[in-house]
Amino acid sequence: MGKMTIDQFFELLKKYDIEVLEGVTIEGDLEIEVEEGAAADQSTLAYLYTVVQEVQNFLYFANMAMGHLANVSNLLGMPMPFGVQAPQVPQVPQVPQPPAAVEEVAVPEIKLPEELIKAKFEPFKVEYPGKIQEVVLGATKKDGGTRGDVVVLGGEKSLPFYLFDTPQPNLPAVAIDVFDRKPALAKAVREHYEDVLEDPADWAKKAVKKFGADLITLHLISTDPLLEDTPANEAVKVLEDVLQAVKVPIIIGGSGNKEKDPEVLERAAEVAEGERIMLASATLDMDWERIAKAAKDHGHVVLSWTQMDINNQKTLNRYLLKRAQVRPEDIVMDPTTAALGYGLDYAFTNMERIRISGLRGDSDLAFPMSSGTTNAWGAREAWMKDSPIENDSDWGPRELRGPIWEIVTGLTLSLAGVDLFMMMHPGAVAVLKEIMGTLGGKISGSVADPGDWIFMEG
Repeated sequence: MGKMTIDQFFELLKKYDIEVLEGVTIEGDLEIEVEEGAAADQSTLAYLYTVVQEVQNFLYFANMAMGHLANVSNLLGMPMPFGVQAPQVPQVPQVPQPPAAVEEVAVPEIKLPEELIKAKFEPFKVEYPGKIQEVVLGATKKDGGTRGDVVVLGGEKSLPFYLFDTPQPNLPAVAIDVFDRKPALAKAVREHYEDVLEDPADWAKKAVKKFGADLITLHLISTDPLLEDTPANEAVKVLEDVLQAVKVPIIIGGSGNKEKDPEVLERAAEVAEGERIMLASATLDMDWERIAKAAKDHGHVVLSWTQMDINNQKTLNRYLLKRAQVRPEDIVMDPTTAALGYGLDYAFTNMERIRISGLRGDSDLAFPMSSGTTNAWGAREAWMKDSPIENDSDWGPRELRGPIWEIVTGLTLSLAGVDLFMMMHPGAVAVLKEIMGTLGGKISGSVADPGDWIFMEG
């Protein structure tokens, strides 16, 4: 059926002269329309919704009552009174609620900031309880020696170049190696010393005056029984010549022979008395007590050398301190340097652990560290002309590879805390010193310009 208004419904009843409806269920939807322009505020709509709800509730319960009455009549076997049939119970339709009144809320005006909030940068700082022992190499005239300057190692209270914590009191120093006999050197190194290889004193002069060495490391390798087996008394005459030729501190080393070196270093300590040289080296597998005693008796420094083992380093240092009664200010450590590509990561880790242990208060490891960075030239990539591997890629010019190998080895270990580098190639020495000076805030570096070292001439 279509839609019918209430007026149309009553007109229909009048048309057929119907006054009473009995047993009739009226089903359908009741709609109320409000004409446009009529007063239809929230209260009027709410009232109309209430009226509709009441009418629908009445119809619902009236039909429900008729249903119960029909059930009772069936149980009693009685017909429905008035002949009315049981109606279907309709579902109460959901009447939509009138929309709630919307209150207008004032939205505050958002003002954009005109500038960023200013904040002060506070770098993370670490304060260590320990301090690395300061060690002085060399002695000037006022200290009883003849050196023009001294080199101070150590003194750190934080990790290297971390200037936020505390300034690094002494930047790492660089020594250049000199030998008492002509050694077998890579061409990239040899070409810079070709004119002085036969004269250790001139070699030392060139290393200091031309290549900026802070110290000289003199290796008395001729004392090796497998070479010339030069007697200790004769070998140390070269040390006397070098002491006369240059005024920088001296490091003296033997040939590495475990039986011969203690005698050589003992004699060198006597000859250089008052100059505060460093005896390289005391090791666990040689007569370290003899070397330590020579250093004590003549006022020198001992280089405590171990093979990349923090426990052995701690043991040897303790022996020197407790058994030999060497003063802490007379000890420098050499935990061994492995070159780039040949264990550099192990060397770095070992040295870093030693440095952190010293900073944390381990007095057996709180000493400056030395690196035999010259070991980089033992890597075949540093000196071989071409790769020995068949069909390998081109390695590039060895004149560049060698210095780079020494630079990277030294620079890496400087970040682990090394205080003293023993090196060979003058270009590598210059680059490493400039980088360390830049990192240490002492100089403004220009290492980016390769012209000063890549194309160096002897």
